[in-house]
Amino acid sequence: MTELTARQRHALRARAHGLKPLVIVGEGGAADGVIREIDRCLAHHQLVKVRVNAADRAQREGLIERIRAATRAELVARVGHVATLYRANPERPPILKE
Repeated sequence: MTELTARQRHALRARAHGLKPLVIVGEGGAADGVIREIDRCLAHHQLVKVRVNAADRAQREGLIERIRAATRAELVARVGHVATLYRANPERPPILKE
């Protein structure tokens, strides 16, 4: 996937504003089952919010990066404990203009 432009990132942030987190990652971390669920959500919705409940900022950033890499998604935004991820699905109607 190519990196998002600033304009695309802005449009996705605006679109995600009203969304609630679909997946919550607990203190146990990003287990394989959690990553599979995030992957399914991305395949269906393309744009999802994930809440990462890790008290330490470095641990939270590490978990978000692991999720992003494992799902091949782009990090649109991170605000506190919530990360917004995007991955286009060519089989679904596009939500982002190229």
